[in-house]
Amino acid sequence: MYRFLLGKISTLSADPRASALAEQAPQGARRLPWLAGRTLLAQALSPSPVPDIIFGEQGKPAFIDAHPYWFNLSHSGDDIALLLSDEGEVGCDIEVVRPRDNWQALANAVFSVAEHDELERETPEDKLAAFWRIWTRKEAIVKQRGGSAWQIVSIDSTFSSALNISHCQYGALSLAVCTPTPFTLHHDALHLL
Repeated sequence: MYRFLLGKISTLSADPRASALAEQAPQGARRLPWLAGRTLLAQALSPSPVPDIIFGEQGKPAFIDAHPYWFNLSHSGDDIALLLSDEGEVGCDIEVVRPRDNWQALANAVFSVAEHDELERETPEDKLAAFWRIWTRKEAIVKQRGGSAWQIVSIDSTFSSALNISHCQYGALSLAVCTPTPFTLHHDALHLL
């Protein structure tokens, strides 16, 4: 079973469930995404409480061993996504498709030859969306592995493996997941909050 939830940080961080967690939330820029993420987890697991969360070597959050679910969170701008699974470790990434001054230089630095080929097959007006499609797939793979952002250069999102990689464009959002068993991310699979 996979569940992919998508919401707004501004709305979820103002939810009454977020108020109950305010004392545990970090201060600064991470506060509202943290509150929104915990609110998404609470909604996804309701009526059960959210189990204690531990962090892996590279900072990937996970439920304590006694809990039968794996999850991953990602946010970009005011949007936040949660992928919940009972199938095994998962990774997800969300990015607002937006201009980025150095996107071509970044692609040159971290994309594989096959990813460059994919990008080059796009029309000029579709290249930016293709950049974010490839980027989110790479990030989802790194996050599934519990790796660090520095490992993105060693990932080829076009390479066939035992993992399942799926991508979906939803409005201005580029969404990608990496799962241990088949799961196709599409508009009907999104739970909007």
